[in-house]
Amino acid sequence: MKRIGAAVRYEQQISKCFAAEIGPDGLTPDAYSEALARTAPALAQLSAWRAAGSHPFLRYSDKSDDLPVLGRVAGQLRERFKKIAVIGVGGASLGGQAVTALAARADTETTTLVFLDNPNSARLEAALADEADTGFVVISKSGATAETLAQTLLALKHAPADRFLFITEPGDNPLRDLAGGLGITVLDHDPELGGRFSVFSVVGVLPALISGLDAGALRRGASEALDAALSAAEPADAAPAAGAALALAMAQRLSAAIFMPYDDRLLALAHWQRQLWAESLGKGGHGATPVVARGATDQHSQLQLYLDGPADKLFTLITVGMPAGGPRISGKLAAMAGADYLAGKSLDELMAAEASATRDALGEAGRPVREIVLQVLDEAALGALMMHFMLETVIIALCLNIDPFDQPAVERGKALVREYLRHGRS
Repeated sequence: MKRIGAAVRYEQQISKCFAAEIGPDGLTPDAYSEALARTAPALAQLSAWRAAGSHPFLRYSDKSDDLPVLGRVAGQLRERFKKIAVIGVGGASLGGQAVTALAARADTETTTLVFLDNPNSARLEAALADEADTGFVVISKSGATAETLAQTLLALKHAPADRFLFITEPGDNPLRDLAGGLGITVLDHDPELGGRFSVFSVVGVLPALISGLDAGALRRGASEALDAALSAAEPADAAPAAGAALALAMAQRLSAAIFMPYDDRLLALAHWQRQLWAESLGKGGHGATPVVARGATDQHSQLQLYLDGPADKLFTLITVGMPAGGPRISGKLAAMAGADYLAGKSLDELMAAEASATRDALGEAGRPVREIVLQVLDEAALGALMMHFMLETVIIALCLNIDPFDQPAVERGKALVREYLRHGRS
C-alpha cells in the first residue's frame, strides 16, 4: 500500500487509486509518474516563494510573535462575554469554523462561538436575543462584503459598539469607516492574504484562542507539513504533491472530487476545503466540482450514485484513530435485537468499520479512493492537514497554469447584488 505523509501527523494511503488494485478505472503507474513529474516545478516554485517571503500563506505557520497579543485579546473577550458571534462569510468564516470544531472536546471551559455567515434574520435575531452576554467579532478582508456588512449594521442597531471587534485590511473601507465613527477596535487583516488561505492568521487564530485551543500547535503542525513537503527528495515523497498528482492524472475524466470525513469534528474542514478547491481551481474551464459527504450519514444518501453511477470521481476519505473508551452496546440487548455484530461495540468502532467498508466497497467498484488517516485529531494534526490541502491545491493550479489566489468570476455576482439592491430589482 502506498503510504505518504506519516511523518507529519497524518498518513495518505493511495493504493486504491491504481489499476493494479481497483481495475481499469484506476491509474497506471506511468500516468501517475508522469503527473508526479509535473509537480516538481510547482514544488520548486513554492520553495522559492517561501525563501523570498513573497506569499504570506507560507509564512504564517512559522509566525509566533503575534500570539501573545492575540492571546490577550482572546482572554479579554472570554472574560467579558459568554458568547461570541463571529460575523463573516467564505474564507473569513470557514477556516475559523474548521479549527474551532475541535473545541467540542477541549478540556477547558470556553466561551461559546457562533458563526453568522449566511445572512438569515432568524439566526441573527437569536444571537441578539441575549446580546448583553454576547460580543461580536466581524471579519472581512475588504471591509465591504455585503453579507457581513448587512449583518453588522443590523447588530449595531441592538448592541453597543463597545461589544464589537473588527478584523479588516488597512485603508479606506466601510468597516474602517464604521470603526472610526463608533470607536470600534480594529485588528489588521493582512492585505496580501486571501481569505481562503488565511486560517493561520488572525482570521483563524483568534477564534481558536477564544475557544481555548492551542493556536501555536495549530501553526506548528502546519509548519511541519510545509517543511516535509518542501524538503522531500522526490515529489513522490511529498504528500501534497502525491495528492495533486492523483487529480492531475485523472483530470480529463474527473468531474467531481468527493471529500468524506468520518469524524464530525472534520465536517467543517471539508466545507473549508470545498471553498479552497472551488475558488482556486475553477477557472478557464478547469476544475472538478468539490462535494462534501458526511461519513457515515451520506452512505445513506450519496453512496448509491458513487458506487453505481458515472466513474468520474476521486474520493478522499478522512479518518481518525479510535479513541479509547466510550459506552459499549450490551451483548444481551444486541442479541435480543438480532444484531449480534454490535455486541460489545462502541460507536467509534462502528464508525471505523463504516469508513473501512466504504473505502473497500468503492475500491471493489473500481472507484479511485484515497484515505487520509490521523491517529490523533488535535490542533497540530489539523494544522498539518490544512497546510497539506493548501499546498495540494496550489500545486494543481500551478501545473494547470491557473492563478490559485484570485476568483475573478465571483466579482460579477457581487456587482449585481449591489445594483439590484440599489434599484430594487430581484
